[in-house]
Amino acid sequence: MLRTWLLWWRKWGKKDWAIAAVGFAAVLFTFTLLIESGTEDPSAIGNRPLDLPISADDPVELTLLRNAKDRGACTNSIHFLFYTLLFVSSYELRELIFLFKFSDQLHGIVCLDGSLPGYHFEKGFGSGSNKWVIHIEGGGWCNTIESCSYRSRTALGSSKFMDRQVIFAGMLSRDPSQNPDFYNWNRIKIRYCDGASLAGHPESEFKGTKLFFRGQLIWEAIMDELLSMGMAKAKQAFLTGCSAGGLATLIHCDDFRQLLPKYTTVKCLADAGFFLDEKDVGGHYTMRSFYQDVLLLQGVDKSLHKNCVSKTDPSQCLFPQEIIKNTRTPIFLVHPGYDFWQIRNILVPDVSDPSGHWRKCRQGLQYCNSTQIEILQGFRTSLLNALDEFKQNKEGGYFINSCFIHCQTWFSPTWHSSSSPRINNKTIAESVGDWYFDRQEVKQIDCPYPCNPTCHNMDFAQH
Repeated sequence: MLRTWLLWWRKWGKKDWAIAAVGFAAVLFTFTLLIESGTEDPSAIGNRPLDLPISADDPVELTLLRNAKDRGACTNSIHFLFYTLLFVSSYELRELIFLFKFSDQLHGIVCLDGSLPGYHFEKGFGSGSNKWVIHIEGGGWCNTIESCSYRSRTALGSSKFMDRQVIFAGMLSRDPSQNPDFYNWNRIKIRYCDGASLAGHPESEFKGTKLFFRGQLIWEAIMDELLSMGMAKAKQAFLTGCSAGGLATLIHCDDFRQLLPKYTTVKCLADAGFFLDEKDVGGHYTMRSFYQDVLLLQGVDKSLHKNCVSKTDPSQCLFPQEIIKNTRTPIFLVHPGYDFWQIRNILVPDVSDPSGHWRKCRQGLQYCNSTQIEILQGFRTSLLNALDEFKQNKEGGYFINSCFIHCQTWFSPTWHSSSSPRINNKTIAESVGDWYFDRQEVKQIDCPYPCNPTCHNMDFAQH
């Protein structure tokens, strides 16, 4: 029977194939719409009526991306089959089925391990019902097949290991005493599971590894889902992120602006996401080499500004100093002058200190000797120098304190509390709010360590 069908297919002319392709595409498209129309609204968190405020300490459920494995696959499979049927009429049935399945696998929207990506959503209320703040989770990157394979077995590479509930704090808190300007907005935390700041591309995947590089597709699909949930009519929108999520915010900031109506006020904030291209204490560009590996492994250059990629080594375009030169949407930078992650991974990575001279200093600034403090002051100066051009940006803002810490916006004690870090008696939350709502210009740079007693300085020797 199968052989008879195949002989019949081979007799078709190009016109017959075209008619069949269009018909098949129409049927598949209609079927997809029917499936999606019957899918539960992802904003439905349990049985709670989302138009009512909930208590400040309620956990927020994880929502897995709706139809993620079909969302990219269906459209691309239609295109794939359409052109296959039009121009390659000699394929046998089994080959067509195989290629159809391969196309679906290629374009499914999944984390590193193939599981569904997700986010946490809490609906806004009152004056914040048509305002949206989105925070992209941080968590570093993977730059080799081995490190990505390891990561795929953690919450940073698989939704199988993610907490199903999280507490929103800091700039995602619904407590007005902790989050005075954004407490009643629609608040979203995007979980980070691609290992490349939501900028990986499937064309770079390696056969046989069972690793999926779909960060760019994850970003696009989550944005599509949020737009369908009401963000398309947002009056104000704020894209933010911490660490690798801060870098993702910078990469996608202009794209975020383009997704929303012209009347929407759109701005972006990167918290501890301004990674430096500096030599380590051994004289090597460790971070530059690492970023080159990430970019080559996952094809990240396809998500970077074309103007930059066309003029220089694409890996340089992954550094925020270059990204912000080409970004048109207003940006705010929250950054510590002594970012412990950058000190421990860019300035003094393990490989650059084989004798352990920096071991104690890397645990806390109070353990550093005078020579080490001088080197750290030089690293802070490099940060300020890298911001020279950005300082002239009239729409930009920044809060650069002198703390030994990393991210500060997602944690209430550092975001806005009686003991929060301050510059000129302003907390980070107050400074960000002043900038976002154009209450005043905010370009705050702290004095050097150890001048600021309000800092929350990490002490890894005590942990």
